[in-house]
Amino acid sequence: MDNVSQITMLTLSGLNGTANYRFILFGLTVLCYCVILLVNMTIIVAVIVDKSLHEPMYIFLCNLCINGLYGTAGFYPKFLIDLLSPIQVISHAGCLLQGFVLHSSACADFSLLALMAYDRYVAICRPLMYHSVMTKQRICVLVFVAWLLPVFLMFLSTVTSTSRLCGSNIPKIYCVNWVVNALTCSDTIAKNIIPYFNYTFYLGHAGFVVWTYIYMMKTCLKSKETMARFMQTCIPHVLSVTVFTVTVLLELLYMRFGSKDLSQHAQNFIAIEFLLFPPIFNPLIYGFKLAQIRKNIVNFIYGISAAFRLKT
Repeated sequence: MDNVSQITMLTLSGLNGTANYRFILFGLTVLCYCVILLVNMTIIVAVIVDKSLHEPMYIFLCNLCINGLYGTAGFYPKFLIDLLSPIQVISHAGCLLQGFVLHSSACADFSLLALMAYDRYVAICRPLMYHSVMTKQRICVLVFVAWLLPVFLMFLSTVTSTSRLCGSNIPKIYCVNWVVNALTCSDTIAKNIIPYFNYTFYLGHAGFVVWTYIYMMKTCLKSKETMARFMQTCIPHVLSVTVFTVTVLLELLYMRFGSKDLSQHAQNFIAIEFLLFPPIFNPLIYGFKLAQIRKNIVNFIYGISAAFRLKT
């Protein structure tokens, strides 16, 4: 038992069998991460700089992009290092930290998407009450809670994974609490209850989003004006919710019930989807669809190009 307690380094075996493609994967990963940084930072700067965008919908969108940068920072730098390393290892503490960042980011996405759904519900179904409901103070509280709850719940989940380990192999390209828990020597009630509570809690978020959009669609069918407003401001959110929910569910369902006969490349693709598509898709779809953001981005790019021409 003394030897078991000495396990402090874990092996990430998800990249086994990819030695011939490491440099290609490294180049593609650098490209994807640069795109993620660029598109999310563009939206964040556009919202912060332009005071006309200091409205609830854009504030929530800005936080969604910040969360995208936070979550991807927990994966891409470490993954890039692993692609250039002969062995892929991570300390137990580092593994717990990575799992905490990825889990809390995914949960914060659900919280922020639920807030965006609530904002659109009030704007479309209770327009006369919108400014009295979505006050600056209430927005600050909602955003604070949307960040605090995932951090708190994932902290509890991470704490239950700090038991001594009886194994050191993680068959993935990053750490997740479920796999780390499977390596611990002891089996506690908290280790089983807390994850299921978290899943149920955020399943409730998904149910709330579905309910709000069903209600909004029923309301919008009564008026062409409200339907046009729905199509303009809500379609990007519906697409964001759909992409994020599908990618996260694919990873969770495969991790719990998937066949291990699937190729390692396919397993890695399923695992990385929620860290690839939503962080790129969200700022792009909002940037193209929402006229105010699109106009600000175009003006910003035009201003930079004009300044560059003057200098040359």
